[in-house]
Amino acid sequence: MSISQKNLREILEKLNIEQLNPMQEDAQLVIESNSDIVLLSPTGTGKTLAFLLPVIAGLDTDSNEVQVLILVPSRELAIQIEQVIREMGTGFKTNAVYGGRAGSQDKIDLKHRPAILIGTPGRVADHFRKESFPTEQIHTLVLDEFDKSLEIGFESEMIEIVDSLPNLQKRILTSATQRSDIPAFVGLRNPAIIDYLHEKISELTVKTISSPSKDKRKTLVDAIHHLGNQPGIVFCNFKDTIQEVSDFLSENNIGHGCFHGGMEQQDRERSLIKFRNGTYQIIVATDLAARGIDVPEIKFIIHYQLPKHDHEFIHRNGRTARMHSEGTAYVLISENEYLPDFIRSDHFREELVKQDKGYV
Repeated sequence: MSISQKNLREILEKLNIEQLNPMQEDAQLVIESNSDIVLLSPTGTGKTLAFLLPVIAGLDTDSNEVQVLILVPSRELAIQIEQVIREMGTGFKTNAVYGGRAGSQDKIDLKHRPAILIGTPGRVADHFRKESFPTEQIHTLVLDEFDKSLEIGFESEMIEIVDSLPNLQKRILTSATQRSDIPAFVGLRNPAIIDYLHEKISELTVKTISSPSKDKRKTLVDAIHHLGNQPGIVFCNFKDTIQEVSDFLSENNIGHGCFHGGMEQQDRERSLIKFRNGTYQIIVATDLAARGIDVPEIKFIIHYQLPKHDHEFIHRNGRTARMHSEGTAYVLISENEYLPDFIRSDHFREELVKQDKGYV
């Protein structure tokens, strides 16, 4: 079953979207007509809506039990998907469960079963053990950003969850990076592949900024002043580095927010809210903000510290130059700083001249 054109127009209008992009249109057709699907598309291309539309079309309006389970690697992504479903205004109940959320609130929400349950593997597995709700009517499983869930150590919980779903009819895996090894425990059989990873869908420019000193904070401040009043993310690898950068930005009267795993959930959400509404133009973050976080269209990101792996570099860059838009990723490097192989290749299309010569 597919969503009618009338209902689709109503949903898109509620989401302030004019039309689906080619990936989303392809995903609807493929997901509707196949039982096992792998959706590969860069960050920011609208994968969430791509799988939600056909998944919602397959819901039984007469059922009072959980029918769709969406597993995600982070609470932020769980909250974001929950918000998107509610904004779609389909009338189907949805709830998100995740670590750090009060178990008593889960109990209240699950008393009246949601048609769609979103959650992190750890919290969902905990509910399965407690038999918080029946699983027999769950017919669709979505592993959103499945590679990230595996990277952060959720494999055993994911295996436990999949083994507890006896009546699955559809399995959907999504990722923003190429991964050759699909985990066997998911049980995919000849999956249909939707691969948009290599499509030219945005205009990303990558530039370097050279710092004359090992301490790159002053160069960062100069770069932010040069870039002007536009939204951007400064990426760091560690929460301690974020604190050091944050203190220096405050000393230089640059308003900003912070976002990392060491913060309380409510503090992270507060930072994102202020970033979205323009109170802050800058947010200093770890890779937690690189995937699936609902942030506004941003004009630039700065790699204050480079990630160790190329897929992390890709996800960070994906926060700017989102679908059909332009953006710039800046790599802030000090003299003699080691650059990983994936940076030394052909990523750079343009270089920012050194600080002592001014910015172009």
